[in-house]
Amino acid sequence: MQENWRNFLRAQQALIENGQVVHFGDPVSELAHTQAGTILVDLSHYGLLGLSGADAGVFLQNQLSCDVREVSADQAKYGSYCTPKGRVLANFIIMDIDGEWLLQLPMDLCASIQKRLSMFVLRSKVDIHDRSGQYVRMGIAGAQANKLVASIAGTRLDLDNGSALKIIHSEHAHVICHAPDRFELIVSEKDAQELWCLFNGNARPAGAACWRWREIHEGVPVITTATQEQFLPQMINLDIIGGVSFKKGCYPGQEIVARTQFLGKLKRRMCLAKIATGEPVNDGDDVFSTEMQDQSCGTIVNAVPSVEGGYDVLAVIQQNSINAGSLFWRKPGGPELIIGTLPYILD
Repeated sequence: MQENWRNFLRAQQALIENGQVVHFGDPVSELAHTQAGTILVDLSHYGLLGLSGADAGVFLQNQLSCDVREVSADQAKYGSYCTPKGRVLANFIIMDIDGEWLLQLPMDLCASIQKRLSMFVLRSKVDIHDRSGQYVRMGIAGAQANKLVASIAGTRLDLDNGSALKIIHSEHAHVICHAPDRFELIVSEKDAQELWCLFNGNARPAGAACWRWREIHEGVPVITTATQEQFLPQMINLDIIGGVSFKKGCYPGQEIVARTQFLGKLKRRMCLAKIATGEPVNDGDDVFSTEMQDQSCGTIVNAVPSVEGGYDVLAVIQQNSINAGSLFWRKPGGPELIIGTLPYILD
């Protein structure tokens, strides 16, 4: 997070810890407003890796699970970077901003993913840099989000769910359309404060957890340090939201990912659930079932406090255990997971 931007947010009453905004003074009220109103969120908890050079596109095509050829200046995509065993090291949004490939992923994964990608550049004409400090990113979501973003985009935003990750460019911002009522603005530091103040009158500033609450309810996972190398891309539903191509060429783990897809051996899927507990729920926590007794049947991918109390989570769980019911957090007979409904259909 840039120093001037950090100082600006603190002047707006932001509590900042470990490079991300925790809240603006009232986390409970901010979370409630996330469901009923319009929120404005700093997204500095996500970092940006930039790749450039004559061979950058081909290099990424050979490393990532998504089809990079489908990315353009007007369309971003979800994707993942896997081990040779097909396990996800990181998932991200990949985009083309000002002629440079950008991967947006959790800030604390940027250094390790940059280092690993650099190992495979070899003689290719590819440069990899951390661009996290080059832009300010802010999110706006809720009932008034479309109208507010349209006012600075200079165009109507006639969007539906089929427009996910469409990019609209304006004089002052690159706008990523995550959903019809959720947008991300990528802006220069010099424009960031003016835009924040412009939106602030009609959207409530909120902490990073409020943005994650929206992502969780849209079924968008985020791999963190606690869950690296635990899941195939399909387990976290990346194939459903467009983060996996089964028609492109090879990439690390491609053989295992494809074999799982075409032989129908996927036994675990990510689902939305609620856990009624006052204790903290963390990424990587185990899920148990009556059916499997003391053996874990699943893993928490992401968790945030719920508007209604307790926690809302994305969890990868064995499909047989989901069908059998009676799922528990952290230990057999612990707080129960109540399965919710994702906005897309699981196969």
